[in-house]
Amino acid sequence: MSLLSPFAREPDFRHGSAPKIAVLYCNLGTPDEPTSAAVRRYLAQFLSDQRVVELPRWIWRLILHGIVLRVRPSRSARKYAGIWTADGSPLRVWTEKQSKMLMGWLGERGHYVSTRYAMRYGQPSIASQLDALKAEGATRILILPAYPQYSASTTASIVDAVGAWARQVRNLPELRFCRGYHDDPAYIEALASRVSAYWRSNGPPNQLLMSFHGMPRRALTQGDPYHCECQKTARLLAQRLGLRPEQFKLTFQSRFGWGRWLEPYTEATLHALGKAGTGRVDLFCPGFSADCLETLEEINIEGRRTFLSAGGKEFHYIPCLNDSSEWISALCDVALTHLQGWPTRTPPNPQSLTESRERALSMGA
Repeated sequence: MSLLSPFAREPDFRHGSAPKIAVLYCNLGTPDEPTSAAVRRYLAQFLSDQRVVELPRWIWRLILHGIVLRVRPSRSARKYAGIWTADGSPLRVWTEKQSKMLMGWLGERGHYVSTRYAMRYGQPSIASQLDALKAEGATRILILPAYPQYSASTTASIVDAVGAWARQVRNLPELRFCRGYHDDPAYIEALASRVSAYWRSNGPPNQLLMSFHGMPRRALTQGDPYHCECQKTARLLAQRLGLRPEQFKLTFQSRFGWGRWLEPYTEATLHALGKAGTGRVDLFCPGFSADCLETLEEINIEGRRTFLSAGGKEFHYIPCLNDSSEWISALCDVALTHLQGWPTRTPPNPQSLTESRERALSMGA
Protein backbone atom coordinates (compact mmCIF):
# COMPACT_ATOMS: atom_id res chain seq x y z
CA MET A 1 0.00 0.00 0.00
CA SER A 2 1.43 3.41 -0.98
CA LEU A 3 0.89 6.87 0.47
CA LEU A 4 -1.05 7.80 -2.68
CA SER A 5 -3.43 4.82 -2.76
CA PRO A 6 -5.52 2.95 -0.18
CA PHE A 7 -4.99 -0.27 -2.13
CA ALA A 8 -2.18 -2.80 -1.86
CA ARG A 9 0.13 -3.26 -4.81
CA GLU A 10 -1.08 -6.00 -7.12
CA PRO A 11 1.08 -8.98 -8.14
CA ASP A 12 2.55 -8.61 -11.61
CA PHE A 13 -0.05 -9.65 -14.17
CA ARG A 14 0.94 -12.69 -16.21
CA HIS A 15 -0.74 -12.85 -19.62
CA GLY A 16 -1.98 -16.30 -20.50
CA SER A 17 -1.96 -17.59 -16.94
CA ALA A 18 -4.67 -20.15 -16.30
CA PRO A 19 -7.33 -19.05 -13.81
CA LYS A 20 -6.79 -20.94 -10.57
CA ILE A 21 -9.38 -22.09 -8.06
CA ALA A 22 -8.51 -22.30 -4.38
CA VAL A 23 -9.96 -23.12 -0.98
CA LEU A 24 -8.94 -21.17 2.12
CA TYR A 25 -9.63 -23.37 5.15
CA CYS A 26 -10.06 -21.15 8.23
CA ASN A 27 -9.82 -22.08 11.89
CA LEU A 28 -9.98 -19.99 15.07
CA GLY A 29 -6.31 -19.58 15.93
CA THR A 30 -3.60 -20.29 18.46
CA PRO A 31 -0.64 -18.55 20.12
CA ASP A 32 2.73 -18.95 18.40
CA GLU A 33 4.21 -20.54 21.51
CA PRO A 34 3.08 -21.47 25.05
CA THR A 35 4.43 -18.33 26.74
CA SER A 36 2.69 -15.48 28.54
CA ALA A 37 3.85 -12.95 25.94
CA ALA A 38 2.60 -15.02 22.99
CA VAL A 39 -0.71 -15.79 24.69
CA ARG A 40 -1.16 -12.10 25.54
CA ARG A 41 -0.73 -11.13 21.87
CA TYR A 42 -3.18 -13.80 20.81
CA LEU A 43 -5.81 -12.94 23.43
CA ALA A 44 -5.50 -9.23 22.72
CA GLN A 45 -6.45 -9.85 19.09
CA PHE A 46 -9.09 -12.48 19.85
CA LEU A 47 -10.86 -10.62 22.64
CA SER A 48 -10.76 -7.27 20.82
CA ASP A 49 -13.10 -8.65 18.15
CA GLN A 50 -16.57 -7.20 18.71
CA ARG A 51 -18.03 -10.38 17.25
CA VAL A 52 -16.54 -12.22 20.23
CA VAL A 53 -17.32 -9.71 22.98
CA GLU A 54 -20.34 -7.52 22.28
CA LEU A 55 -20.00 -5.13 25.22
CA PRO A 56 -19.67 -1.39 24.50
CA ARG A 57 -16.14 -0.95 23.19
CA TRP A 58 -14.90 1.59 25.75
CA ILE A 59 -16.14 -0.48 28.70
CA TRP A 60 -14.64 -3.69 27.38
CA ARG A 61 -11.27 -2.06 26.61
CA LEU A 62 -10.98 -1.04 30.26
CA ILE A 63 -11.76 -4.59 31.42
CA LEU A 64 -9.60 -6.26 28.76
CA HIS A 65 -6.47 -4.19 29.27
CA GLY A 66 -6.99 -3.45 32.94
CA ILE A 67 -7.78 -6.99 34.14
CA VAL A 68 -7.98 -9.79 31.57
CA LEU A 69 -4.65 -9.27 29.78
CA ARG A 70 -2.88 -8.83 33.11
CA VAL A 71 -4.15 -12.07 34.66
CA ARG A 72 -5.23 -14.56 32.00
CA PRO A 73 -2.09 -14.92 29.79
CA SER A 74 0.10 -16.59 32.41
CA ARG A 75 -2.69 -18.99 33.40
CA SER A 76 -3.46 -19.87 29.80
CA ALA A 77 0.23 -20.25 28.94
CA ARG A 78 0.60 -22.97 31.58
CA LYS A 79 -2.38 -24.79 30.07
CA TYR A 80 -0.99 -24.49 26.54
CA ALA A 81 2.36 -25.81 27.76
CA GLY A 82 0.60 -28.92 29.02
CA ILE A 83 -0.75 -29.84 25.56
CA TRP A 84 1.99 -28.42 23.29
CA THR A 85 3.67 -30.92 20.96
CA ALA A 86 7.12 -31.16 19.39
CA ASP A 87 5.53 -29.84 16.18
CA GLY A 88 3.84 -26.94 17.94
CA SER A 89 0.22 -26.12 18.76
CA PRO A 90 -2.09 -29.12 18.20
CA LEU A 91 -4.69 -26.88 16.56
CA ARG A 92 -2.19 -25.59 14.00
CA VAL A 93 -0.74 -29.06 13.37
CA TRP A 94 -4.14 -30.61 12.70
CA THR A 95 -5.48 -27.66 10.68
CA GLU A 96 -2.46 -27.61 8.40
CA LYS A 97 -2.68 -31.37 7.91
CA GLN A 98 -6.41 -31.20 7.15
CA SER A 99 -5.78 -28.51 4.54
CA LYS A 100 -3.10 -30.54 2.79
CA MET A 101 -5.18 -33.71 2.89
CA LEU A 102 -8.18 -31.82 1.51
CA MET A 103 -6.18 -30.78 -1.55
CA GLY A 104 -5.02 -34.37 -2.01
CA TRP A 105 -8.54 -35.78 -1.77
CA LEU A 106 -9.88 -33.15 -4.19
CA GLY A 107 -7.11 -34.11 -6.60
CA GLU A 108 -7.93 -37.80 -6.29
CA ARG A 109 -11.51 -36.98 -7.27
CA GLY A 110 -10.26 -35.16 -10.35
CA HIS A 111 -10.48 -31.54 -9.17
CA TYR A 112 -7.65 -29.07 -9.77
CA VAL A 113 -7.98 -26.97 -6.60
CA SER A 114 -5.21 -25.59 -4.40
CA THR A 115 -5.70 -25.20 -0.64
CA ARG A 116 -4.22 -23.13 2.14
CA TYR A 117 -5.15 -22.78 5.79
CA ALA A 118 -5.48 -19.62 7.86
CA MET A 119 -6.24 -18.59 11.41
CA ARG A 120 -8.74 -15.90 12.29
CA TYR A 121 -6.49 -14.86 15.16
CA GLY A 122 -2.74 -15.40 15.10
CA GLN A 123 -0.71 -16.80 12.22
CA PRO A 124 -0.97 -17.48 9.35
CA SER A 125 -3.53 -14.73 9.07
CA ILE A 126 -6.44 -14.73 6.66
CA ALA A 127 -5.09 -11.63 4.92
CA SER A 128 -1.61 -13.10 4.41
CA GLN A 129 -2.99 -16.33 2.97
CA LEU A 130 -5.36 -14.50 0.63
CA ASP A 131 -2.38 -12.43 -0.55
CA ALA A 132 -0.44 -15.64 -1.16
CA LEU A 133 -3.30 -17.19 -3.13
CA LYS A 134 -3.58 -14.07 -5.29
CA ALA A 135 0.17 -14.14 -5.90
CA GLU A 136 -0.22 -17.75 -7.04
CA GLY A 137 -2.83 -16.66 -9.56
CA ALA A 138 -6.02 -17.66 -7.74
CA THR A 139 -9.01 -15.94 -9.34
CA ARG A 140 -11.74 -17.86 -7.53
CA ILE A 141 -11.50 -18.61 -3.80
CA LEU A 142 -13.84 -20.54 -1.52
CA ILE A 143 -13.68 -19.55 2.16
CA LEU A 144 -14.29 -22.76 4.11
CA PRO A 145 -14.62 -22.48 7.92
CA ALA A 146 -13.52 -25.28 10.22
CA TYR A 147 -16.71 -24.61 12.21
CA PRO A 148 -19.60 -26.95 11.28
CA GLN A 149 -22.12 -24.89 13.30
CA TYR A 150 -22.64 -21.25 12.30
CA SER A 151 -22.19 -18.50 14.86
CA ALA A 152 -21.74 -14.77 14.49
CA SER A 153 -18.74 -14.97 16.83
CA THR A 154 -16.92 -17.49 14.63
CA THR A 155 -18.14 -17.86 11.04
CA ALA A 156 -19.24 -14.25 10.62
CA SER A 157 -15.96 -13.05 12.08
CA ILE A 158 -14.13 -14.87 9.28
CA VAL A 159 -16.29 -13.00 6.77
CA ASP A 160 -15.36 -9.75 8.54
CA ALA A 161 -11.66 -10.54 8.15
CA VAL A 162 -12.06 -11.36 4.47
CA GLY A 163 -14.00 -8.12 3.99
CA ALA A 164 -11.28 -6.11 5.73
CA TRP A 165 -8.73 -7.63 3.36
CA ALA A 166 -10.95 -7.00 0.33
CA ARG A 167 -11.26 -3.30 1.16
CA GLN A 168 -7.53 -2.93 0.46
CA VAL A 169 -7.44 -4.97 -2.77
CA ARG A 170 -7.80 -3.44 -6.23
CA ASN A 171 -8.22 -6.61 -8.32
CA LEU A 172 -10.52 -8.82 -6.27
CA PRO A 173 -10.85 -12.55 -6.90
CA GLU A 174 -14.30 -14.08 -7.04
CA LEU A 175 -15.18 -15.10 -3.49
CA ARG A 176 -17.57 -17.65 -2.05
CA PHE A 177 -18.33 -18.42 1.58
CA CYS A 178 -19.44 -21.67 3.16
CA ARG A 179 -21.83 -20.77 5.96
CA GLY A 180 -21.73 -24.12 7.77
CA TYR A 181 -22.52 -27.81 7.53
CA HIS A 182 -23.93 -28.83 10.90
CA ASP A 183 -26.37 -31.36 9.39
CA ASP A 184 -24.38 -32.44 6.35
CA PRO A 185 -24.79 -36.24 6.01
CA ALA A 186 -21.06 -36.82 5.39
CA TYR A 187 -20.13 -34.76 8.47
CA ILE A 188 -22.61 -36.68 10.65
CA GLU A 189 -21.26 -39.95 9.25
CA ALA A 190 -17.69 -38.88 10.07
CA LEU A 191 -18.71 -38.13 13.67
CA ALA A 192 -20.52 -41.46 13.99
CA SER A 193 -17.56 -43.36 12.54
CA ARG A 194 -15.23 -41.73 15.06
CA VAL A 195 -17.39 -42.66 18.04
CA SER A 196 -18.23 -46.15 16.74
CA ALA A 197 -14.57 -46.97 16.13
CA TYR A 198 -13.73 -45.91 19.67
CA TRP A 199 -16.49 -48.06 21.12
CA ARG A 200 -15.43 -51.07 19.09
CA SER A 201 -12.02 -50.87 20.77
CA ASN A 202 -13.11 -49.78 24.25
CA GLY A 203 -16.72 -50.85 24.67
CA PRO A 204 -19.70 -48.49 25.19
CA PRO A 205 -20.17 -46.09 28.15
CA ASN A 206 -23.02 -45.60 30.58
CA GLN A 207 -23.40 -42.05 29.28
CA LEU A 208 -22.18 -40.14 26.22
CA LEU A 209 -21.69 -36.39 26.60
CA MET A 210 -21.56 -34.27 23.45
CA SER A 211 -19.83 -31.07 24.47
CA PHE A 212 -19.97 -27.98 22.24
CA HIS A 213 -18.22 -24.66 22.73
CA GLY A 214 -20.37 -22.31 24.77
CA MET A 215 -21.55 -18.79 24.02
CA PRO A 216 -23.49 -16.14 25.94
CA ARG A 217 -27.17 -16.99 26.20
CA ARG A 218 -28.14 -13.52 24.99
CA ALA A 219 -26.81 -14.45 21.53
CA LEU A 220 -29.54 -17.10 21.33
CA THR A 221 -32.26 -14.65 22.35
CA GLN A 222 -30.95 -12.16 19.78
CA GLY A 223 -31.22 -14.59 16.90
CA ASP A 224 -27.93 -16.49 16.62
CA PRO A 225 -28.71 -20.00 15.27
CA TYR A 226 -25.70 -21.67 16.92
CA HIS A 227 -27.63 -23.31 19.78
CA CYS A 228 -30.21 -24.80 17.43
CA GLU A 229 -27.56 -26.10 15.05
CA CYS A 230 -25.69 -27.79 17.92
CA GLN A 231 -28.95 -29.41 19.00
CA LYS A 232 -29.56 -30.74 15.51
CA THR A 233 -26.02 -32.09 15.17
CA ALA A 234 -26.35 -33.92 18.48
CA ARG A 235 -29.76 -35.33 17.57
CA LEU A 236 -28.59 -36.59 14.18
CA LEU A 237 -25.46 -38.12 15.68
CA ALA A 238 -27.44 -39.86 18.41
CA GLN A 239 -29.84 -41.25 15.80
CA ARG A 240 -26.95 -42.50 13.69
CA LEU A 241 -25.44 -44.22 16.76
CA GLY A 242 -28.79 -45.72 17.71
CA LEU A 243 -28.83 -44.06 21.14
CA ARG A 244 -31.91 -43.65 23.30
CA PRO A 245 -32.54 -40.17 24.80
CA GLU A 246 -31.36 -41.25 28.27
CA GLN A 247 -28.01 -42.51 26.89
CA PHE A 248 -26.61 -39.13 25.85
CA LYS A 249 -26.54 -35.48 26.88
CA LEU A 250 -25.67 -32.26 25.05
CA THR A 251 -23.62 -29.76 27.06
CA PHE A 252 -21.67 -26.52 26.54
CA GLN A 253 -18.14 -25.75 27.70
CA SER A 254 -15.58 -22.91 27.79
CA ARG A 255 -17.50 -20.24 29.68
CA PHE A 256 -15.88 -16.82 29.95
CA GLY A 257 -16.92 -13.93 32.15
CA TRP A 258 -19.78 -13.59 34.61
CA GLY A 259 -22.91 -13.67 32.47
CA ARG A 260 -25.22 -16.58 31.79
CA TRP A 261 -24.11 -18.86 28.96
CA LEU A 262 -25.79 -21.66 27.05
CA GLU A 263 -26.76 -24.53 29.34
CA PRO A 264 -26.33 -27.20 30.56
CA TYR A 265 -22.68 -26.56 31.39
CA THR A 266 -20.25 -29.40 30.70
CA GLU A 267 -18.35 -29.03 33.97
CA ALA A 268 -21.52 -29.00 36.10
CA THR A 269 -22.90 -32.00 34.24
CA LEU A 270 -19.69 -33.99 34.75
CA HIS A 271 -19.75 -33.15 38.45
CA ALA A 272 -23.38 -34.24 38.76
CA LEU A 273 -22.75 -37.51 36.91
CA GLY A 274 -19.73 -38.22 39.07
CA LYS A 275 -21.64 -37.48 42.25
CA ALA A 276 -24.38 -39.86 41.08
CA GLY A 277 -21.77 -42.61 40.85
CA THR A 278 -21.97 -43.03 37.08
CA GLY A 279 -19.76 -45.93 36.08
CA ARG A 280 -18.36 -44.59 32.85
CA VAL A 281 -18.74 -41.35 30.89
CA ASP A 282 -17.44 -40.87 27.35
CA LEU A 283 -17.07 -37.28 26.18
CA PHE A 284 -16.97 -36.24 22.53
CA CYS A 285 -16.75 -32.72 21.06
CA PRO A 286 -18.62 -32.76 17.71
CA GLY A 287 -18.22 -29.03 17.06
CA PHE A 288 -14.41 -29.11 17.17
CA SER A 289 -12.86 -30.32 13.93
CA ALA A 290 -9.40 -30.57 15.53
CA ASP A 291 -8.08 -31.22 19.01
CA CYS A 292 -6.96 -28.05 20.76
CA LEU A 293 -6.69 -26.43 24.19
CA GLU A 294 -10.46 -26.65 24.75
CA THR A 295 -10.53 -30.41 24.17
CA LEU A 296 -7.12 -31.64 25.32
CA GLU A 297 -6.81 -29.50 28.45
CA GLU A 298 -10.29 -28.30 29.40
CA ILE A 299 -11.98 -31.65 28.70
CA ASN A 300 -9.40 -34.43 28.87
CA ILE A 301 -7.56 -33.00 31.89
CA GLU A 302 -9.90 -30.67 33.80
CA GLY A 303 -13.12 -32.45 32.85
CA ARG A 304 -11.64 -35.81 33.73
CA ARG A 305 -10.57 -34.47 37.12
CA THR A 306 -14.02 -33.00 37.79
CA PHE A 307 -15.81 -36.29 37.04
CA LEU A 308 -13.46 -38.58 38.94
CA SER A 309 -13.08 -36.35 41.99
CA ALA A 310 -16.89 -36.16 42.27
CA GLY A 311 -17.12 -39.95 42.49
CA GLY A 312 -17.28 -41.08 38.86
CA LYS A 313 -15.60 -44.37 38.07
CA GLU A 314 -14.25 -44.11 34.52
CA PHE A 315 -13.77 -41.17 32.11
CA HIS A 316 -13.02 -41.57 28.41
CA TYR A 317 -12.27 -38.74 26.01
CA ILE A 318 -12.96 -39.54 22.33
CA PRO A 319 -10.54 -37.54 20.13
CA CYS A 320 -11.80 -35.01 17.58
CA LEU A 321 -12.09 -35.79 13.89
CA ASN A 322 -8.51 -34.58 13.25
CA ASP A 323 -7.12 -36.43 10.21
CA SER A 324 -9.62 -39.30 10.03
CA SER A 325 -10.33 -40.35 6.45
CA GLU A 326 -14.10 -40.03 7.01
CA TRP A 327 -13.65 -36.41 8.07
CA ILE A 328 -11.43 -35.42 5.16
CA SER A 329 -13.89 -37.10 2.80
CA ALA A 330 -16.74 -35.13 4.40
CA LEU A 331 -14.75 -31.90 4.17
CA CYS A 332 -14.16 -32.68 0.50
CA ASP A 333 -17.91 -33.18 -0.04
CA VAL A 334 -18.67 -29.85 1.63
CA ALA A 335 -16.06 -28.04 -0.46
CA LEU A 336 -17.30 -29.56 -3.71
CA THR A 337 -20.88 -28.54 -2.92
CA HIS A 338 -19.74 -24.92 -2.74
CA LEU A 339 -17.35 -25.16 -5.69
CA GLN A 340 -20.14 -26.15 -8.08
CA GLY A 341 -20.15 -24.15 -11.31
CA TRP A 342 -16.45 -23.36 -11.17
CA PRO A 343 -14.29 -25.29 -13.68
CA THR A 344 -12.44 -27.39 -11.11
CA ARG A 345 -12.05 -30.32 -13.49
CA THR A 346 -10.30 -28.29 -16.18
CA PRO A 347 -6.51 -28.75 -16.04
CA PRO A 348 -4.20 -25.99 -17.27
CA ASN A 349 -3.67 -26.33 -21.04
CA PRO A 350 -0.16 -25.14 -22.03
CA GLN A 351 -1.15 -24.64 -25.69
CA SER A 352 -4.20 -22.51 -24.89
CA LEU A 353 -2.13 -20.46 -22.44
CA THR A 354 0.47 -19.74 -25.11
CA GLU A 355 -2.21 -18.75 -27.62
CA SER A 356 -3.90 -16.50 -25.05
CA ARG A 357 -0.61 -14.77 -24.28
CA GLU A 358 0.17 -14.24 -27.98
CA ARG A 359 -3.28 -12.74 -28.60
CA ALA A 360 -2.85 -10.36 -25.68
CA LEU A 361 0.59 -9.24 -26.85
CA SER A 362 -0.64 -8.72 -30.43
CA MET A 363 -3.27 -6.34 -29.09
CA GLY A 364 -0.62 -4.26 -27.35
CA ALA A 365 -0.83 -5.74 -23.86
